[in-house]
Amino acid sequence: MGTMLVRPPGHRRDVALRPAATAMVWIGEGHPHEMIAVPGVALGDGDVLVAVEMSTICGSDVHTVQGRRSAPVPLVLGHESVGRVIATGDCGANAVDGSPLRIGDRVVWSVTVSCGTCDRCTRGLTQKCRSLGKYGHDRVGTNGDLTGAFGSHVQVRAGTAIVRVPESLPASVLAPASCATATAWAAVARAARDQDLDGASVRVHGAGLVGLSAAAIAVERGASVEVLDPNQKRVALAARFGAAPLDREPEIVIEASGHAVADALAGIATGGTVVLVGSVFPADPVPFDAESIVRRLVTVSGVHNYTGTELADAVAFLAGRGRAYPFADAVGEVRQLAAIDEALIAAAAADAPLRIGLVPGR
Repeated sequence: MGTMLVRPPGHRRDVALRPAATAMVWIGEGHPHEMIAVPGVALGDGDVLVAVEMSTICGSDVHTVQGRRSAPVPLVLGHESVGRVIATGDCGANAVDGSPLRIGDRVVWSVTVSCGTCDRCTRGLTQKCRSLGKYGHDRVGTNGDLTGAFGSHVQVRAGTAIVRVPESLPASVLAPASCATATAWAAVARAARDQDLDGASVRVHGAGLVGLSAAAIAVERGASVEVLDPNQKRVALAARFGAAPLDREPEIVIEASGHAVADALAGIATGGTVVLVGSVFPADPVPFDAESIVRRLVTVSGVHNYTGTELADAVAFLAGRGRAYPFADAVGEVRQLAAIDEALIAAAAADAPLRIGLVPGR
């Protein structure tokens, strides 16, 4: 497959890659991925080129190839990765904490690319920037070919939140941090704005990686947490993330399944907070009983993606108290990047592990 590389405007630094980088390009529903070679990139000021150590398949990747989520093609999917910085633009780049990134740094990065100056960004809603870009969601070409995680390299653009990560944590823990863990952190943090988590009762719907991560994060903040899911194997796994049945109504409900919104709204205690996690949608519409919400003084909030600070906090959790939980076991299989089509089929199976990892091969 041939692609036309459109050089973005502005000052650029050409970086040749020997051997060439590779990327797996999705060209539409029902078609296998095609591998392309990328012999070089043009790095803008603030851009970073990362060599991928491992990427993981998120549920949204599965939804896209199944035709359940619209996406422009051709497209390099994937947005959960960990890798190493191998080049930067001429002006360098900084991590979220303000420190300069160096060649060889091990990093994760946000799924979103934000301008930092629009009204939404200045309000702290960087994940809803007016000129938002997203890894694994944007068509190849305009911003180069290395625009998603399912490749040997990713061109991480200026405006991306980049977080340096510990060498001691396995790639299987770190790759999902830029979606599942950071989203879970954002969901728990949103609930904590209305409710004191210390001593609170929390119900999580959905024992996927977002739900399990939210459970562990809430437990570490002093909450009692139960996880509900139709899959009893997943419910049993939730116990390893600190979950146990509640003995009272939940003051906080986190809906992380996309299939239990009505139950979440009906099951919250008076004065409680329901957080709907957007990473699991699209989902079927549900009736909304506004009178019930009003009379019970319920707060309903949505969380979609996260800020750079929340990504950094999620990584800090994984590097600290999160080590007590089996995050490393979430990646149940690791396959070569070239076997992406088979891996996506496996990830869609009813008995699939929480994540399947992909590693570049030569």
